[in-house]
Amino acid sequence: MQKSKKLHEVYFCCSCEEVKSEKEKDMAVSAPTSKFDIVILGASGFTGKHVLREALKFLTNFNSIAIAGRDTSKLAQTLNWAARPNPPPPIPILAADAADAASLRALCDRARILLNCVGPFRRHGAPVVAACVAAGCDYLDITGETEFMERMEREHHVQAVKNGALVVSACGFDSVPAEMGFLFHSRQWVGPAQPNRVEAYLGLESERRIVGNFGTFESAVMAVKDLNETEQRRVIRVKPKIPGPPPKGEIIEHQKKIGMWGVTLPSADATLVGRTLSTLTESPDGVPGMNESEEMVEKRKAFWSSVKPAHFGVKLGSKSLLHMFGFIMIGILIGVLGRFSFGRWLLLKYPSIFSFGGFSKNGPSEEEIASASFKMWFIGDGFSSERLAAEGKKKPDMEIITRVMGPEMGYVSTPIILIQCALILHSQRKNLPKGGVYTPGIVFGATDLQERLQQNGISFHVISKSSLST
Repeated sequence: MQKSKKLHEVYFCCSCEEVKSEKEKDMAVSAPTSKFDIVILGASGFTGKHVLREALKFLTNFNSIAIAGRDTSKLAQTLNWAARPNPPPPIPILAADAADAASLRALCDRARILLNCVGPFRRHGAPVVAACVAAGCDYLDITGETEFMERMEREHHVQAVKNGALVVSACGFDSVPAEMGFLFHSRQWVGPAQPNRVEAYLGLESERRIVGNFGTFESAVMAVKDLNETEQRRVIRVKPKIPGPPPKGEIIEHQKKIGMWGVTLPSADATLVGRTLSTLTESPDGVPGMNESEEMVEKRKAFWSSVKPAHFGVKLGSKSLLHMFGFIMIGILIGVLGRFSFGRWLLLKYPSIFSFGGFSKNGPSEEEIASASFKMWFIGDGFSSERLAAEGKKKPDMEIITRVMGPEMGYVSTPIILIQCALILHSQRKNLPKGGVYTPGIVFGATDLQERLQQNGISFHVISKSSLST
């Protein structure tokens, strides 16, 4: 592709034509066959524009970046926004529509890695994954929609392996902090110590009241609609052997050591950790890379040999019991009304009312985003020795607490995570699986993703290790 000499010039690409600027549309020529290292699809959306802004920090790490979507003029405006206060770099803007299979295939033929930010994914994501798999293009997204992820695994895993397309969903706040946080926690159970249960408590902090994005609320509502179908079609997986009795978790729990109440959060995090542990049960050394060095083979085997399975759950945490009842009321409203078409219409028509102001169609302001942060506490109970673990009715005698913390979840942490995953995929492709539909934990667990996240503001900490009274 010929490079523009002017920073303000915008490229347009649709099917097999590429246009340099409005004045040169009549001089369009056939597009070359060169590929972009990454293409961000949906870069003008709520989250996509923040992903683009994060990607611009790493322009020198990629040979080429492009952005794509339906409205090229809106994408050009987004590029200006993301680059400020600097002038926008000459990044190609590609026309593509998630509802147009031909434009998606043309897009994927031009991409090595596609970052999909177009949600809700149960509505718009399947054609994008199909196009990537057909083209042998690697795919990352930021969804937290369990039904979509499991459907993509069922429908595309075999062909993705064959075509060499690596498909990894949930490469944002859903669900990398939970997955990498669980793996980090699990590896603290060294020697004969064995975890039994790890419960994550998610705490949100902000100097201002932050309003959630409507897309997240819509995904939760539609998840209720698809709940029965998801359960009926759920893939039967091999379950890991976990020492000790199964935990009797309560819907609401209080953790004195971290000063938080927690209510069970029906998120994708627990499902993805379960998928990772199931894959690890079948492949104890992890999934081999397509052309790994001997050093990486040893590193991968050493990493996964230090991971110990445990029952895992996630709770939404708060220091206020009153907030807990608010979370429960929102959950009840979504759970009841989300089962009926009229109820879903009400929820999606008036998200602010039914979430008590927690979500809106406008999303959070830049000031709200800047003031927010998260902490995810991992509280693990287990056994100090294999002998105690083997005595099935014994209560755990050991506790480990770890924590993952970082900036605002959806518009700061999610772009950081997605771009770091893309950088690993770009620079370490030979060490990763040839293709297939996998969890972020399986693909990135043994890489340097944790170190990269720590360098970019998402930190991992061991808080305490202690004995429990039995």
